[in-house]
Amino acid sequence: MNTETIDGATLENWGAQELYDAHKRGEVVIIDVRTPQEYAFEHIHGALLAPMATFDPKDLPSQEGKPIVFHCGSGKRSHRVAEACIKAGFSKIAHLAGGFAAWKQAGLPYVAIDPANGSQRVVGSAS
Repeated sequence: MNTETIDGATLENWGAQELYDAHKRGEVVIIDVRTPQEYAFEHIHGALLAPMATFDPKDLPSQEGKPIVFHCGSGKRSHRVAEACIKAGFSKIAHLAGGFAAWKQAGLPYVAIDPANGSQRVVGSAS
């Protein structure tokens, strides 16, 4: 993970594998900021949905015990949401660098709709 400082706050840029490992250990909360349609089509199992279009930092749960890591498709929306959190007073926040595309490129598991029958299936494998 690398970090950047924005307005005196720390923005953590997580890699896909380290986020997967932390999520598997139950150490983080992943929040997907994509649209409900994108989430329904495919998503990280266990990720919560908070679409960027209606996102408000004051609605976030406490980060006590588990930090929040945002993700989107490419990392651009999640970075903007993280910046909004910093402007709202968060001193430390995180997002998945490269977004869901980086997650998929790493071959990590996610839930997707099977086009053949409309059911959910797991794609990818744990490393």
